[in-house]
Amino acid sequence: MESASFCDDFPPCLMAPQGQGRGSLWFTVALLAGDITQKGYEKKRSKLIGAYLPQPPRVDQALPQERRVPVTPSSASRYHRRRSSGSRDERYRSDVHTEAVQAALAKHKERKMAVPMPSKRRSLVVQTSMDAYTPPDTSSGSEDEGSVQGDSQGTPTSSQGSINMEHWISQAIHGSTTSTTSSSSTQSGGSGAAHRLADVMAQTHIENHSAPPDVTTYTSEHSIQVERPQGSTTSRTAPKYGNAELMETGDGVPVSSRVSAKIQQLVNTLKRPKRPPLREFFVDDFEELLEVQQPDPNQPKPEGAQMLAVRGEQLGVVTNWPPSLEAALQRWGTISPKAPCLTTMDTNGKPLYILTYGKLWTRSMKVAYNILHKLGTKQEPMVRPGDRVALVFPNNDPAAFMVAFYGCLLAEVVPVPIEVPLTRKDAGSQQIGFLLGSCGVTVALTSDACHKGLPKSPTGEIPQFKGWPKLLWFVTESKHLSKPPRDWFPHIKDANNDTAYIEYKTCKDGSVLGVTVTRIALLTHCQALTQACGYTEAETIVNVLDFKKDVGLWHGILTSVMNMMHVISIPYSLMKVNPLSWIQKVCQYKAKVACVKSRDMHWALVAHRDQRDVNLSSLRMLIVADGANPWSISSCDAFLNVFQSKGLRQEVICPCASSPEALTVAIRRPTDDSNQPPGRGVLSMHGLTYGVIRVDSEEKLSVLTVQDVGLVMPGAIMCSVKPEGIPQLCRTDEIGELCVCAVATGTSYYGLSGMTKNTFEVFPVTSSGAPISEYPFIRTGLLGFVGPGGLVFVVGKMDGLMVVSGRRHNADDIVATALAVEPMKFVYRGRIAVFSVTVLHDERIVIVAEQRPDSTEEDSFQWMSRVLQAIDSIHQVGVYCLALVPANTLPKTPLGGIHLSETKQLFLEGSLHPCNVLMCPHTCVTNLPKPRQKQPEIGPASVMVGNLVSGKRIAQASGRDLGQIEDNDQARKFLFLSEVLQWRAQTTPDHVLYTLLNCRGTIANSLTCVQLHKRAEKIAVMLMERGHLQDGDHVALVYPPGIDLIAAFYGCLYAGCVPITVRPPHPQNIATTLPTVKMIVEVSRSACLMTTQLICKLLRSREAAAAVDVRAWPLILDTDDLPKKRPAQIYKPSNPDTLAYLDFSVSTTGMLAGVKMSHAATSAFCRSIKLQCELYPSREVAICLDPYCGLGFVLWCLCSVYSGHQSILIPPSELETNPALWLLAVSQYKVRDTFCSYSVMELCTKGLGSQTESLKARGLDLSRVRTCVVVAEERPRIALTQSFSKLFKDLGLHPRAVSTSFGCRVNLAICLQGTSGPDPTTVYVDMRALRHDRVRLVERGSPHSLPLMESGKILPGVRIIIANPETKGPLGDSHLGEIWVHSAHNASGYFTIYGDESLQSDHFNSRLSFGDTQTIWARTGYLGFLRRTELTDANGERHDALYVVGALDEAMELRGMRYHPIDIETSVIRAHKSVTECAVFTWTNLLVVVVELDGSEQEALDLVPLVTNVVLEEHYLIVGVVVVVDIGVIPINSRGEKQRMHLRDGFLADQLDPIYVAYNM
Repeated sequence: MESASFCDDFPPCLMAPQGQGRGSLWFTVALLAGDITQKGYEKKRSKLIGAYLPQPPRVDQALPQERRVPVTPSSASRYHRRRSSGSRDERYRSDVHTEAVQAALAKHKERKMAVPMPSKRRSLVVQTSMDAYTPPDTSSGSEDEGSVQGDSQGTPTSSQGSINMEHWISQAIHGSTTSTTSSSSTQSGGSGAAHRLADVMAQTHIENHSAPPDVTTYTSEHSIQVERPQGSTTSRTAPKYGNAELMETGDGVPVSSRVSAKIQQLVNTLKRPKRPPLREFFVDDFEELLEVQQPDPNQPKPEGAQMLAVRGEQLGVVTNWPPSLEAALQRWGTISPKAPCLTTMDTNGKPLYILTYGKLWTRSMKVAYNILHKLGTKQEPMVRPGDRVALVFPNNDPAAFMVAFYGCLLAEVVPVPIEVPLTRKDAGSQQIGFLLGSCGVTVALTSDACHKGLPKSPTGEIPQFKGWPKLLWFVTESKHLSKPPRDWFPHIKDANNDTAYIEYKTCKDGSVLGVTVTRIALLTHCQALTQACGYTEAETIVNVLDFKKDVGLWHGILTSVMNMMHVISIPYSLMKVNPLSWIQKVCQYKAKVACVKSRDMHWALVAHRDQRDVNLSSLRMLIVADGANPWSISSCDAFLNVFQSKGLRQEVICPCASSPEALTVAIRRPTDDSNQPPGRGVLSMHGLTYGVIRVDSEEKLSVLTVQDVGLVMPGAIMCSVKPEGIPQLCRTDEIGELCVCAVATGTSYYGLSGMTKNTFEVFPVTSSGAPISEYPFIRTGLLGFVGPGGLVFVVGKMDGLMVVSGRRHNADDIVATALAVEPMKFVYRGRIAVFSVTVLHDERIVIVAEQRPDSTEEDSFQWMSRVLQAIDSIHQVGVYCLALVPANTLPKTPLGGIHLSETKQLFLEGSLHPCNVLMCPHTCVTNLPKPRQKQPEIGPASVMVGNLVSGKRIAQASGRDLGQIEDNDQARKFLFLSEVLQWRAQTTPDHVLYTLLNCRGTIANSLTCVQLHKRAEKIAVMLMERGHLQDGDHVALVYPPGIDLIAAFYGCLYAGCVPITVRPPHPQNIATTLPTVKMIVEVSRSACLMTTQLICKLLRSREAAAAVDVRAWPLILDTDDLPKKRPAQIYKPSNPDTLAYLDFSVSTTGMLAGVKMSHAATSAFCRSIKLQCELYPSREVAICLDPYCGLGFVLWCLCSVYSGHQSILIPPSELETNPALWLLAVSQYKVRDTFCSYSVMELCTKGLGSQTESLKARGLDLSRVRTCVVVAEERPRIALTQSFSKLFKDLGLHPRAVSTSFGCRVNLAICLQGTSGPDPTTVYVDMRALRHDRVRLVERGSPHSLPLMESGKILPGVRIIIANPETKGPLGDSHLGEIWVHSAHNASGYFTIYGDESLQSDHFNSRLSFGDTQTIWARTGYLGFLRRTELTDANGERHDALYVVGALDEAMELRGMRYHPIDIETSVIRAHKSVTECAVFTWTNLLVVVVELDGSEQEALDLVPLVTNVVLEEHYLIVGVVVVVDIGVIPINSRGEKQRMHLRDGFLADQLDPIYVAYNM
């Protein structure tokens, strides 16, 4: 489908100084100039675009001060200086549209300054100057800008460098509550960054409303809006969990609605102000509805009377008209064989060949004879009359085509003219193949030259093109054909209803249909054209159009033969070299008629000044084939302006309208009366979007000027019907689809009866429903109306129609507006594609243009932002995405236009590779659901009866009761772990407790009970003697994962010290890892640091000194050199509630938190795990975890000592060199229970995916594994656990073996699958309900469903309840709330320097606000729900499953709803194959999406629209910033959890070194 047929491609001679070397050379230039790969690119982008974007005035009515768009000197000169450079010249810019656009843009600037925006909402509009998002560039101009540009476009001055980076960021984050006046005095020359910065600061005025703002209201000014930052400047008194701001959700318990729908409807109808629902309690009538566009009450409606069908003049019955086209050919071929029929040109414009009527007749006969008799055998001919054959001829060989076409007509076979397939994967060529296949084509006629040029296989065969049927290629040159015998003669009949030919048509979606035209329609069409155009014998006609289809075929091949005319055919290749060639031929041959497109007129204008002796007075008719296109009028006007002095008369210009289905729909008749001006319609663009004709509204800018395309064809009837639904006649002032009833039209889409019925068999009806005619009409696919005097006006095509929020826009109009934005030197005129994509239940407009290789980033962005403004002003519609691609990269149609559907396909699948993208979802997307309003808080009013909350069972559950379990647990006799170790060293001294494996899978080290005991004693001595430590002193243990760590831990217990395990610094990355070590050592107040000799050296090394102050380390003890003696006595704590150890961990939000574990809690913890996993001395457990915090540490260091089982220790870091290490160990030691982390599981899934066969061969067998537990503090990653299970199923892994555990800071393990008890269950919940803190269970596979896997079984001795995080009231079963836990192994509190008491009591000592108010609970900070299942647990009770949804700290509050980052990230990762990882966070209420790109940097910009689309579709959120980074930039902690807050800090501090950052407007 040719889009932008204005000039489908500029001829190279007009494109650039180096006209000849297109293509590859330019592409490299484009890349050398550094389109997208410059890192730090976004800083440049911010500077560039900030200056051009309209900046919405502040909502501060007291100060309606003026606000000008900052204009740099270079852009100012560009605004005000009309360029009059070389190729394009002032004289032909009579373009109505260009002037309107320029005026609109000027007005845009004025309007933006003068009118303060109406203060409609409580929120404030933050201006979208790019500096609001990215810190000012502290360098003095980017290196690739280059400062040697002539147009005073030097590099920006370095005045911004003075802005201090930290100050900027702190201001940007915290906003400034006081600065309401704009400090414009700080403007500092250059690019005015400081000035804009001041404005940003002035606008980041923060209030603290509970109701979040709505980004989506579409204000009348269409200013670009962003949600205001919600800062937390006012302190809240209520104790909240973690970050109080994230917790503002306000709703309590959802209950099922008991209100009948009728009453509800009534309440809604009456719109009574509803009473706020009772606290803890509300009517669950939630449905997240997308806004339906409400019809504008002021929208224009058609008021005219119902139109009447318009009849064309009688088709004159002229006596000498031939009975069929073949008869005409026979007549001229025999009476005047010497008369010229067709003259072809070479690329120098010299006549190449003259085909006479005699030659055409004899050669066509020869072709006809050979088709029928020389293909196949006499008994079994390949082609019979009525069969379809393909005609494959290049655009520069009309003579061969004409001979073949008439040959087919004479042989009564049906020609299907198609384009030459240039390559095997030509744009759209596959669809052509489908058409050929469906038409049953087996033979392709072609010319010698074309046959030689087709791609060939090494054996000389022509390969089968993709999607094409197998074809026999048949060359039609005379020398290859045998002469027909003297007595053979084609059978020439009168025209009948047999099919004459099939013309292909490309649809909007890229599919290709074949329109069948019968012989009678063919003849009648030629007659109607002859009558309308007044053709006479032997006239000369110049044809520039494609002769294979449409107007070029009808005039230049068919009607010309009927009237024995002489056609001068100008090939496209000649037009590219010499755009004036057609005008020269008109002069040379004194041609009467010329058939052109508006682009040919445009090109001629641009090139005409080289021509002296042009005389166009011979022309009586200049047929403009695309005259129905709304922008052709400007070409016609401009052309007339210039060539009127060269003899061109106004009445000669004859636009026509055509469609593949209805052939010629209307054509302006040539007249001799020069006083009658052609019809003009100046229509209101606004009216048109509602399908209503309103002539020239008072707003002169947004109008569409259309020219008439003449009258209805002779012998035809025309009407216009409503485009959608029943074909009802339009009113006189209404736009509809034009329908035609005539003989001279197509009759069907070949082989598609259903589509044929809808298009070719339409019966228009009046408003009363009565059909207006018994004959069917044909839909032309053209939108328009019949004006006064029967003149037909076309305003667009059905194919180009885009319905955006109920208003209709035409792609061609949008292209026309984009083309009118000056200066045009950044993009190619004809290389603009406009289409719509459906996102969030509405069409969104996308514009793709090819950028010239020599234009700078700054130029392109200026052009892009002006295009957005122009389209906004003139069409009142937002553009969703504007993309610029490098020159010559868009897929082309055979004649050089843009292949629209192919372009759209590339855009949607992320393979367009643009070099610039600007997305404006904030302005376009107006149908988001309303933001959720929080209910005001009121007193408790919930009904509790027994264990029911408002009719639901209270959500509480517990593991087995420790008191009732009878087991022969010897370790229970001891209160302290140190005593258990001594007891084991005496009773089973040689029993191996720990085995450490190295990366080769061999045993690196092992410890028996007695070895561990003795080693611990020595370490205790060392602590007392060398360290002089007292009991209760804190000791930091900085060891790699291994045996030393365990010995050091028990050494501390023996000495009465409190150990803290710390991950050692990474030798290759000391700068970032050492400060964390230092911080933990300081925060934990460690009096001493124990480590190995190697790490000891590292801590004091020169690299370490560069990262931290090495003199501030406490005493460092090296345990590789231990004293030889035993301690006098082993310390025994006086009280089990004293501190056993501290557990420090960095949470996913980047907070360092240490919790206190008492001796009692430690023993209870070990006992709980022993019972859950049934651990005994005879068992072996494989552990592949980091041993520094949480459950990982407990399993690595403590459990074996308590339960006596052997732990096989596998440091996760060893898997990087040998990914199969863990699984091979599990298999080799025949382990039944194993523990790992998500990072380990991911490493195995990715690293061993292709090796399962070879592992099987090595004897890897996982069939003995009964539990494989992933240790985590997050929602189970169900996709990962499932793919792991699937992958290793072949190696014997039971799918039910894989499960997850759940722990958090207040309780290091709440759930763990264990051995007995039912398998983990999965439920599907509605993601939309989850955002409103509700749980709604849905079926698997239903839309918006989210799978949640149970987080393992609740450990013995653990009780759980689900509470409302705000009100602290208990919630019902299957309701979302915060998980609270009560257990003997809860941590006893945070260990902090500051002793933040309120936080401490809130997290560790909370009580319910009603119900059981006595029990003391710890708050986990995680949202989840309990659900009673049908399964039974070990005690025979019904099993309660716990589902973890996500951390409250991580959750993002947007539009009043709670979003969990992982859900958005999952969607984004699915959006494109190159996205390997994703992390999201919010910053000042903007959603920032960071994606890791696994692919070439060319793909970076492809991701921006895809990411924006998927988040809109699935989460109803507008992405504010898309950051594309390299693999591995998103920080991950030891448990494999993303550190989103570190990432956010890195982004704000500009440390990510991103490939691309896109700011969505």
